[in-house]
Amino acid sequence: MFKRLTAVLTALCLMLCGCALAQEEKFVSYHSDFSSGTDGWYARSAGGASISVQDGALTIVGRTGSWNSPGRDFPLEAGKEYALSVQVRQDAVASATFMISVAHSSLGVESYENLVTGAAAKGEWVTLSGTWTPAPFDNFILYVETVGNDTLDFSIRDFTVKLYEMKVDEEIPSLKEAFAAYFPVGTAVTQMEARNTRRMDVYASQFAIVTPGNELKPDSVLDIAACKKLAKEDETAVAVHFNAAQPMLSYCRDHQIKVHGHVLVWHSQTPDAFFRESYSTGKPYVSREIMLARLDNYIRLIMEYMQEKYPGVIVSWDVVNEAIDDGTGKLRASNWTKVIGEDFVERAFEIARKYAPADTRLYYNDYNSHLAPKADGIIALLTRLAAEGNIDGYGFQSHYSSGGVMLSRIRNMFEQVEALGLRVRVSELDITIDNTSDPMLKAQAYCYKNLFGLYMEHAAHIDAVQFWGVTDDLSWLAAKHPLIFDARIQPKPAFWAIMELVQ
Repeated sequence: MFKRLTAVLTALCLMLCGCALAQEEKFVSYHSDFSSGTDGWYARSAGGASISVQDGALTIVGRTGSWNSPGRDFPLEAGKEYALSVQVRQDAVASATFMISVAHSSLGVESYENLVTGAAAKGEWVTLSGTWTPAPFDNFILYVETVGNDTLDFSIRDFTVKLYEMKVDEEIPSLKEAFAAYFPVGTAVTQMEARNTRRMDVYASQFAIVTPGNELKPDSVLDIAACKKLAKEDETAVAVHFNAAQPMLSYCRDHQIKVHGHVLVWHSQTPDAFFRESYSTGKPYVSREIMLARLDNYIRLIMEYMQEKYPGVIVSWDVVNEAIDDGTGKLRASNWTKVIGEDFVERAFEIARKYAPADTRLYYNDYNSHLAPKADGIIALLTRLAAEGNIDGYGFQSHYSSGGVMLSRIRNMFEQVEALGLRVRVSELDITIDNTSDPMLKAQAYCYKNLFGLYMEHAAHIDAVQFWGVTDDLSWLAAKHPLIFDARIQPKPAFWAIMELVQ
């Protein structure tokens, strides 16, 4: 496969007379300094935009839309991981946001992904870089566009695509094996990571359970266009799809890895149209009765699909996420409270219990659990839910900084949840640091070790401890280096500190 890709790239670059290809064993890269012209790049535009090359940079002018951009065709392969980078510059506004994006097509239908984003100040060359794993498509066009600033002229240089092969130390001990006597250790996985089977194999060696980062949230699952068609006959009908989640679910099914579902009901990342007549934003909200029926159909369809396609894979769900307000400890105002009312959480759990398999555990999930007044509001909600008998446990989102891990408060919250007869899940663990200096890495390791010590004390009540990601570079808090593996999937001091507890 690598040889075929190498040959295709080599032929393409010879044809374009300016391409610089460097080849090593099982490694292919593309780089152009535009020393020989446009090098196969062209202006993506409905007309008017044009490109030119001067002093090693390609400039685009005459743009009328943010997607008007310098683009180039690349013969990429699905399931392979690529490192992307480019330098961008603009001289017109104080700051502009740029993206490396991709247009791809399958059976003649074109679709798009935004891969890397960054801001460029006026007059400065700024590097955008990141990694990406393509899904199966017929072709790929990589391009550099703006977010807004539709008419902005800008330049790019040093565009690089590298086929990246991970080199993993096979001697690294396994977290899931080390803590098997205490609780399953898991992580969150994105769609891009799940496409890369080599990366997933490494993850599988470390983690016993995974959670999709975004791929089972309502905005990924709800098919609003199909819902609108159904609503012409029945306002309560719902349509769903699982395109984003399928790579991860399929891998986990085929490799006997358990999945924690995240999330059925959330005020964020839920299309506003879900709450509106005819599923149309701008129309009035539906009645409580219609919304409850939509919620019932939505959860039913999800549970039925998982039972049919992935039986036994999903062992637990976050039914409701982040319903408590930080400042008051009361229910957060949202479309859910507006349309259904303040019992929407109870009703969501009631519906989930009705359709979930009997052995599936149902969780309420939230952050800042150890801080008042939110902690009191969470306990009050859990008390009501426990009384109805449809909840199994509480998910502690555990996003901390190295200077803000309050063990005594976390322990107290664990004890309050356990006193209600509920299970505990550490659902989204990460600890941020300001930089990767030795003192900072040691402080992070100290915090992780103390937390895992606490978790081991409460192991009899814990269903899983899950990091919110594997490597720092792919974390939602990448700039703060919050995880226990670096970008090369090499263990950081925090990994070894945790291991010291069981070795």
